[in-house]
Amino acid sequence: MTRCLNVAAVLAWLVFTASTSQAAVSVKLSPGTAHPKASVGVRGSGFAASEAVDIYFDTTDILLAFTGSTGSFSGLNFTVPAGALPGPHFITAIGRKAGDGTQVSMTVSTAWSEVGFNARGKRDNPYENVLSAGNVSSLDVAWTATTGNQIFSAPAVADGVVYVGSLDHKLYAFNATTGARLWSTTTGSSVFSSPAVANGVVYVGSNDEKLYAFNAATGKQLWAATTGSVIRSSPAVAGGVVYVGSGDDKLYAFDAATGAQLWTATTGEFIISSPAIADGVVYVGSDDNELYAFNAVNGAQLWTATTGNQILSSPAVADGAVYVGSEDDKLYAFDAATGAQLWTATTGSSVNSSPAVAGNVVYVGSDDGELHAFSAATGAQLWTGTTGGFINSSPAVAGGVVYVGSDDGKLHAFNAANGAQLWTATTGNGIFSSPAVANGMVYVGSLDHKLYAFALNAGANPVYRRNAQAPSRWMLHPDWRLKPVH
Repeated sequence: MTRCLNVAAVLAWLVFTASTSQAAVSVKLSPGTAHPKASVGVRGSGFAASEAVDIYFDTTDILLAFTGSTGSFSGLNFTVPAGALPGPHFITAIGRKAGDGTQVSMTVSTAWSEVGFNARGKRDNPYENVLSAGNVSSLDVAWTATTGNQIFSAPAVADGVVYVGSLDHKLYAFNATTGARLWSTTTGSSVFSSPAVANGVVYVGSNDEKLYAFNAATGKQLWAATTGSVIRSSPAVAGGVVYVGSGDDKLYAFDAATGAQLWTATTGEFIISSPAIADGVVYVGSDDNELYAFNAVNGAQLWTATTGNQILSSPAVADGAVYVGSEDDKLYAFDAATGAQLWTATTGSSVNSSPAVAGNVVYVGSDDGELHAFSAATGAQLWTGTTGGFINSSPAVAGGVVYVGSDDGKLHAFNAANGAQLWTATTGNGIFSSPAVANGMVYVGSLDHKLYAFALNAGANPVYRRNAQAPSRWMLHPDWRLKPVH
């Protein structure tokens, strides 16, 4: 049976490597990995001149290109279907008249590449299409991976790898599907900071007062940049710049490629808060009770906004507002442009958790043991969800579900719409790490020295880990309703 399938695959491949008298047909994608609903550029060459070319995503005809006199097309884009599951997919191009065609693979991914999901810090993965409120109760442990000490760091997931720091001074990289350790690398002290991944590089801070850049594939150190004190803040990457706070009361901006210091900006006290970047502005909280806004290019201070106590929480920016928690038991909303206070909402204890923003709702944990949901527009409380301990973990939102860790040693999942508890999972100690939801799995670290990965039915035969097969030519049917794009 295997031999027959291989022969069929070879025959299908031969069909798609047809050539014209000019050159072998070719299709290239940019990027080759993308999330659902992303725009992907496609260009082709080697087709017949003035030829209509059907572009298929798996077996669906999604775009009709039209070649010029050289048999090529370029400058075209298609949208990755919203329901495209994580993993490999195939793009096929076939000329309607000459029948010349080719096929390339691409990867669909709903990666969570830094602590706030992206530079804005919203902690909302809008592309997750595997997990939902309807099936999250079927989550179970897919694997655990052990580090040498407690994990406060939040995991980052990118390109099939999950990265996390540990108090054993190390940054770890594990296979995101199996948990196999790919590499670990040592810094000079404990790693409380959460990693951020961008352009094949993983960045993380350490208590040895340095920000590190490592090759994401190998763990090789690319550079290290020194600050004036310990780094508990987690880096954020935007526009080729890495931003991170330090215990020397400063926010730093480093060139992401070289580690060269671009600028520093001073606050009144220790920075544990992690920066958020939006529309050319960097926002960060400080232990001096202030939220700061700096120009992202030169570090010039734009404004400050005062809360009633220290800010350990990291800000989230959404729809012209900045949300941040404070140890005065409150969640604050400020105007992102001016710093004017829009509203405050009171919880039962300190808010060291960082807010997540999804739709018109802000979610945040509190030391009162509750996950709180507030209207993003008004601050009105919508619901609370109870855990068994205080919450320093920051919530993650995906697929209509809010995930958050607690000092009770459990990861909790609540319905994002009404706060109903949908699922819990127990680890061996408290959870201060913040969860990441990517590609149908949930990752979180625990004080029991382990990184946990949860998947539906413990990852048994999930549809998104299918052994994707390239479609054969006879499976593809042109959509005659498509209009050619030149």
